[in-house]
Amino acid sequence: MENIEPQELEECCHEHDGRKSHHSEKTKKNLVTRLNRIEGQIRGIKGLIEKDTYCDDVITQISATTAALNGVAKLLLEAHMKSCILERVQDGDHEAIDELLVTIQKLMKK
Repeated sequence: MENIEPQELEECCHEHDGRKSHHSEKTKKNLVTRLNRIEGQIRGIKGLIEKDTYCDDVITQISATTAALNGVAKLLLEAHMKSCILERVQDGDHEAIDELLVTIQKLMKK
């Protein structure tokens, strides 16, 4: 997993009409590239099932795809913690920590 550098982060999650992330173009491109690759993996898995590929081989591909998707989630969580959560806590919004804990619990269910 590659780390997101602080200079790659822009103001995150705050906008006057609601919360919204503001990732750098480099970060967005990285995430979209990863998601495009995952989308291809999903299509490949579908093809394996349609071709009656041996179950263990399909499960191996599902495992690889799950790991790739978890990698995207980890990158987003890192950016969220380094920008959104940090900024909110510095602004005195300690509910951000509770929100972060819920988010981590959701990720850990997988």
